[in-house]
Amino acid sequence: MITIVGPTASGKTRLAVDVALAYNSEVISGDSRQVYREMTLGTGKDLEDYLVRDNQGNVVREVKCHLIDIREPGYKYSIYEFQKDFHAAYNDIVSRNLVPVFCGGSGLYVESILRGYEMHEVPENPELRKSLEGKSLEELTEILKTYKTLHNQTDTDTAKRAIREIEIRDYYRTHAEQLTSYPAVKSLVVGTEVDREVRRERISRRLRERLEAGMVEEVHHLLEDRKIPAQDLIYYGLEYKYLTLYLTGELSYDEMVRQLEIAIHQFAKRQMTWFRGMEKRGVHIHWIPAELSPEEKVARVQELYEEFSS
Repeated sequence: MITIVGPTASGKTRLAVDVALAYNSEVISGDSRQVYREMTLGTGKDLEDYLVRDNQGNVVREVKCHLIDIREPGYKYSIYEFQKDFHAAYNDIVSRNLVPVFCGGSGLYVESILRGYEMHEVPENPELRKSLEGKSLEELTEILKTYKTLHNQTDTDTAKRAIREIEIRDYYRTHAEQLTSYPAVKSLVVGTEVDREVRRERISRRLRERLEAGMVEEVHHLLEDRKIPAQDLIYYGLEYKYLTLYLTGELSYDEMVRQLEIAIHQFAKRQMTWFRGMEKRGVHIHWIPAELSPEEKVARVQELYEEFSS
């Protein structure tokens, strides 16, 4: 397998599609939020990247991407489900003698495949939840520090997510982890490396473009037409958190944009921290400068994959 990783706005999706085209293959998404239908702009699916157009703009080919738009909005997708869905897609692609191209910015999802983590489906704990009810995010964060850090750590930017993380860690405290039933997948891992200031500029520009393309309207549709509770959208974090706070009157438009932009920059930094941690945990990542031309990047991946395969 070939795996493409990188922070948001680093061009990893475009590279994954170009590599899939070079191998006449398909992409498997490793993004924790792109599994949801009707959540397109807010999750940055970049669906246009999967289309190949001629000089007249006509679509002449579409690269298939697995694990995008596979769940309804409002659903709480878990990494346990992701592992099952990933291996089903992976086995399907391999059965047709193709080279899967795995692409993701969700470090935990990617690492769970590359290192073969076991993930139990953690049930809800009503008693624990009741005991945590009403506590602030700061108080919940302090409680989290009393638990052993697990590889299946989630992003705790809301109280609801922090409570779920405590629930998960409490479960693992009493249920010893065993060897996974899914083997670690051997893969060439390539990272798209982009200068920090260039990344910041790309993130800011991309946010403006998505807002102009109708990201506010997308969240409004989920709230009003699909009747997704505001707290369920806030649970997804980042764009859905801040746009929901704006649409429910808790933030002004300008304040929403300002806070969201800061949050995305912080998220990209955390993504890079995770990938650097993956390297320390034994996953070798070949970093390719994002400023290279598409042709140069694909050629470099092909060269690395030839070495890896042999």
